[in-house]
Amino acid sequence: MAKILVVDDEQSMREFLEILLRKQGHEVVAAATLGAALACAAEGDLDLVLSDLRLGAESGIQLLEAVKREAPGTEVIILTAFATTENAIQAMKLGAYDYVLKPFKVEELKLVIEKALEHRGLVAENRVLRHRVGRRGDDGQDAELIGRSPAIEEVRALVEKLARTRTTVLISGESGTGKEVVARTIHARAGHRQPFVAINCGAIPEGLIESELFGHEKGSFTGATEAKAGLFEVAGAGTLFLDEVGELPPPVQVKLLRALQERKLRRVGGSADLGFSARIVAATNRDLAEEVRTGRFREDLYYRLNVIQLRMPALRERREDLPLFVEHFLARFAEEQGRARPALSPEAERLLLAHGYPGNVRELANVVERALTLCDGGRILPGDLPHALRGAAAPAPAAGAAPALPDAGIDLQAHLDAIERALLEQALERTGGVKTEAARVLSLSFRSLRYRLAKFGIAGR
Repeated sequence: MAKILVVDDEQSMREFLEILLRKQGHEVVAAATLGAALACAAEGDLDLVLSDLRLGAESGIQLLEAVKREAPGTEVIILTAFATTENAIQAMKLGAYDYVLKPFKVEELKLVIEKALEHRGLVAENRVLRHRVGRRGDDGQDAELIGRSPAIEEVRALVEKLARTRTTVLISGESGTGKEVVARTIHARAGHRQPFVAINCGAIPEGLIESELFGHEKGSFTGATEAKAGLFEVAGAGTLFLDEVGELPPPVQVKLLRALQERKLRRVGGSADLGFSARIVAATNRDLAEEVRTGRFREDLYYRLNVIQLRMPALRERREDLPLFVEHFLARFAEEQGRARPALSPEAERLLLAHGYPGNVRELANVVERALTLCDGGRILPGDLPHALRGAAAPAPAAGAAPALPDAGIDLQAHLDAIERALLEQALERTGGVKTEAARVLSLSFRSLRYRLAKFGIAGR
């Protein structure tokens, strides 16, 4: 189903087109004047505009120019009984999808509309593919909420309510809990055909994040050889997912706040404000309220994002869901590797279910994929699991427990630095020196890991 604006100063034609399009299953809004049409177009969530060329003393060309300026992805079809070659050429140059003469054959018009909507979908899909940033589903779960625990059932219930609205949502939770999965689920439950666009705000260099979000004009900086739409525009009337929003640098926080307040953005190097209609879903593994208190995050932006907060529980808070995750990942990775799903030996299963998973669902997915890849035959044994699950790693201290303090005392900072350095080096060794993976293992942001490595003079790649 598409949202279509019909613009014609003749009531009979407007009503005819409304009936025709609604029978096709589309949502239709209608306008008789240029001013009313511009007001509808300003809302920014149209898929197609079907406009007469002559609107009393005004022109549909003015509407075409406005739509293509404010929402370049919206297709426009011009209808007219007063065709001239000059008008047709002008309309096509300004970005009209087609130019249809009145009187028209209904089946031919339906075909043109179908092709225009198909073209819009392909353009949006290509933009998403060109701009796709980051990784596949945040933790390997795809777009699926797994589990039957009370904690995840509470999340499901809230997701269903949020899917029926366009309210801004802030998803909080530890790294690897599945925050992007929740965002994708909210988007999918909304039932529209608009794109889901995700960006990891902590994975983009500070100098590029503004251009990625808001786009840039040709020549706005070195290397900007052509104009580029930002992710706000790419998302259309769909969902823009701002992962790790707490990592945004202060200048970009200011620009994001303005965009959310005014529902308009300005490209880097641009002078015109562009409307956008994407729903914003943000996520963070930080305590943003604490970030506000320490001055690292803008208070006004925090309240703009935190209209509805959804907390994603850690895996340790929903351990009854562990067997479901293990079964899910075994089936999925076996299918991806083109092999039969192996069985779990009782001891391997016990070790899998006993581990604490500080990296949450993402860590569990990696453990299962590793075990399935290394196992011989059709059975996963304890030896196929990482050392951490087989007891090589020291158990986490119990709540309130602390190492004994020597009688002579210790240099606490030096002691903590030694532990931190050792864990950083182990994480890099485990991940082959790849910093992004090491950050994931340690449940740190990439920026935080980079700071800690620099502090100890440790190299990675």
